[in-house]
Amino acid sequence: MQRILILYALLCVASTAQSQTALQKFISHPALKHASVGVSVVDMTTGKPVVENDADKSLTPASVLKLITTATALETLGENYRYKTDIALDANDPSRILVFGSGDPTLAGEAFHDNPNLFFTTTADALKKALSPDREYTLYVVDNLFGYNGVSPEWTWIDMGNYYAAGAYGISVYDNSYRLFFNTTDRNSCPRILRTEPKIKGLTFQNELTLNNTGRDNGYIYGVPFSYERSVRGDIPAGRTEFSIKGDIPDPGLVLGETLADYLMQAGIRIGKVETAREDYLAGHCTPQAGQPYRAGKVLCTHVSPPLKEIVREVNVESNNHYAEHLIRTIGRKSKNDIYADALEAGTTYVQEYWKKRCAEVTSLQIYDGSGLAPQNAVSSSFLTQLLVYMYNASENASSFFDSLPKAGQEGTLKNFMGNTRYNGKIAAKSGSIGGVQCFAGYLVDGNKKYAFTVMVNKFNGTRPQVRSAIEQFLLSL
Repeated sequence: MQRILILYALLCVASTAQSQTALQKFISHPALKHASVGVSVVDMTTGKPVVENDADKSLTPASVLKLITTATALETLGENYRYKTDIALDANDPSRILVFGSGDPTLAGEAFHDNPNLFFTTTADALKKALSPDREYTLYVVDNLFGYNGVSPEWTWIDMGNYYAAGAYGISVYDNSYRLFFNTTDRNSCPRILRTEPKIKGLTFQNELTLNNTGRDNGYIYGVPFSYERSVRGDIPAGRTEFSIKGDIPDPGLVLGETLADYLMQAGIRIGKVETAREDYLAGHCTPQAGQPYRAGKVLCTHVSPPLKEIVREVNVESNNHYAEHLIRTIGRKSKNDIYADALEAGTTYVQEYWKKRCAEVTSLQIYDGSGLAPQNAVSSSFLTQLLVYMYNASENASSFFDSLPKAGQEGTLKNFMGNTRYNGKIAAKSGSIGGVQCFAGYLVDGNKKYAFTVMVNKFNGTRPQVRSAIEQFLLSL
């Protein structure tokens, strides 16, 4: 027995030495010469570190921050939580239809429905049975649950107006994004704007796009929430009869209201004015004694979202910023139910308080959104690994969280990562990348080997493929 224990100890020492050698090789890679590198690998069976480097240093996580958002959402709301959007009559005015937004990011979205218009068709069918065809109705969209500061104040101008930086509000529609279509067949002129899908009334574009011969999409749409003036810059491929780029819808609540009005009118229900709660909300901010401008009456129908575990999987597999921003605000509104309290700020505060009580030293965490888009976000690799260990070993939502992560070489943002290696399908992790940042954090489960790992690289001087390859080689050494 003593000989076996000695042999086991020698194997552990050899394994640790091998990992340390691989770590030194990794951080000495030429592509990382000027980079900050945080590494934390923990054996989840023993709870002991396997290898680490600057594990307590706060670094920019990019989309790896979504691990914190989704873990907190599962822990706080539960894996079976569903958003509910009620359509009701105003008890004070039975000719007024109220649409109560609950923050559901999936309304008329593409992720869960073959027919993104299912919300509109089912609602129109229900209201056709409940309402009189002889009466004219108004439509009032209550989209004020999160207030109207739909984007983080720390997001950069280059992102604002693009689909991946869409605002998050009490009402979402079509993933809060639209496609802008161009004809680029005339190589001697600017790309010609054709249309938007969906159609957004009043939206205008200052077109500064040029054409390229590389076939790459380098087109960006610039604009701020609730402004219908957009600038389009960069370059897109020449020689296309139709080519599209995506932008964020300026006022999703109004677009949902106008679209629902069209469906109701097609169903034979007469609709007059369509408005949202925004003006009343802003007025109430200044004069809180004004009172509620509506009173919920009979609920005519309710739209229910997929369960939270499916929404969380969409966030982590596809790195869905839009869903992540709704989750952080949902957490915030649950902790502070005053609609005039900043939902994003409440959410980020709750996240820090929650994990401080559970498993981690939170002083390394600086969080400004739910998606990781803000460059000012910062967290240590040690914090992320501690969170991963907690979610795997101690959480009631362990299975839902683990299953939400894409598997290396097989799906989502990890489809081209570790694919042709022995760890294909044995790593479940989240990737994160913005300018100068490349991170991976998740689990390596291979037989009795169960590791939680975080690798964060900031300000690298090589190419992104070089950095990704170096991270792959390091993980293969574990």
